[in-house]
Amino acid sequence: MQCCQPDCENEAMVHLTEIVDGQMKKIDLCEECAKEQGVTDPKGFALADLLLGLGAASEMESGSGELECPACGFAQADFKKSGRLGCSDCYATFAEPLEGMLKQMHKGTQHVGKVPKALRQEMDFTKHRQQLEKQLSKAIEREDYEQAALVRDQLRGLDVPLEEPVEPLEPKPKSAKSAKGGEA
Repeated sequence: MQCCQPDCENEAMVHLTEIVDGQMKKIDLCEECAKEQGVTDPKGFALADLLLGLGAASEMESGSGELECPACGFAQADFKKSGRLGCSDCYATFAEPLEGMLKQMHKGTQHVGKVPKALRQEMDFTKHRQQLEKQLSKAIEREDYEQAALVRDQLRGLDVPLEEPVEPLEPKPKSAKSAKGGEA
């Protein structure tokens, strides 16, 4: 992407988004034009610290020695300056320090935000299946075999293709033996 300044042919390295009176304006500048506009700090700052919280990039650097990506040669110091990783292999190389920073930023490393509708339905189905499997295990543990059979049948019903609706099973009436108070 080329710098948006009229007399500049350099590649844009600084990308700003400015919102004034509800109108969004994107500005792309090369490093030289950005310095002229006063966009960058001449002393330099750790972009990673800005993005990830003060001290986060420092914490990454204070890890066990200076890590470097074997694929692209990207180092922790490069991450601290740019706030970005060099290549896809960097994610594996810097996995441990990044995990700590992600936990600070997001209170965990598992995604719990928005999910596409089709995937959400699949996740809900999987969660429902896991809950039924847990209920089945607990029923067997309690030796409540009638309940276990009902849950087992529900699980089997999940395996039937969606075109064939599954009739809900009615609970079996308790035997005369259990209705009279159990075995003597």
